[in-house]
Amino acid sequence: MSEYIGIAVSFVLAGGITALMVVLSSTLGKKNPTAVKLAPFECGEEPLSQPVGRFAIKFYLVGILFILFDVELVFLYPWAVVYHTLGIPGLVEIGIFLGILMVGFVYAWDNGALEWR
Repeated sequence: MSEYIGIAVSFVLAGGITALMVVLSSTLGKKNPTAVKLAPFECGEEPLSQPVGRFAIKFYLVGILFILFDVELVFLYPWAVVYHTLGIPGLVEIGIFLGILMVGFVYAWDNGALEWR
């Protein structure tokens, strides 16, 4: 347990510095809200209309699929770093992991989740 003390201290220190900066910014920062500062800003142009209230569900589906396969890469990277020490059991485990993800990918593809309609 003592080998994790350095990591814990780093997290506490990072959180403390972040909290200190937020508190100092909110207490010492100059607050001068004007009508110009509170107006919506869109690339230097005046907004022409109200923002769209709803997004199509296909945007959420693409976002969820992106997160799913992005998390796959997060788990795949450590395996790629130490694959030579894991041997055959590590290869089998990552094969099962990728197989499960491929089943999900084929299911999404088969249901038309990747087609933009």
